[in-house]
Amino acid sequence: MSDEFRKNLMAPEPTLLPAETEVYAQLDAGQEALDLVESNPTSSLLWAVLAEEAWNEGRTIESYAFARVGYHRGLDSLRRNGWRGTGPIPWEHQPNQGFLRALYSLGRASGAINEADEHARIQKFLAESDPAAQAAIEATAGH
Repeated sequence: MSDEFRKNLMAPEPTLLPAETEVYAQLDAGQEALDLVESNPTSSLLWAVLAEEAWNEGRTIESYAFARVGYHRGLDSLRRNGWRGTGPIPWEHQPNQGFLRALYSLGRASGAINEADEHARIQKFLAESDPAAQAAIEATAGH
């Protein structure tokens, strides 16, 4: 675990989402997120992939919509796994990456449609979740 999360002993424990092993395997096998999301509608990762694909194709509104769903599905999962609205959601834990990617995509798309308050709120949420997440997401292909 990074030093960022060890600094404040009074802070909440990091939330670690469970792995989506079947979803990872299907994506790795070349299946499309659009084909998988119907049978895996709670997967933030799939919604994040759809948001990224839409963004990369210049479909900003669709990217926003997909990211919004991924964000809300991720909030549901975080709460089911002990998150109480605050505390670290570390990028280094792979199962958290779907939520963080959806969060990033929502912030990017909200900024693009001039939803300034939402954009600022999402940027703050992402930085508070894991200060390294944005740079890690932007370092991956297609961002």
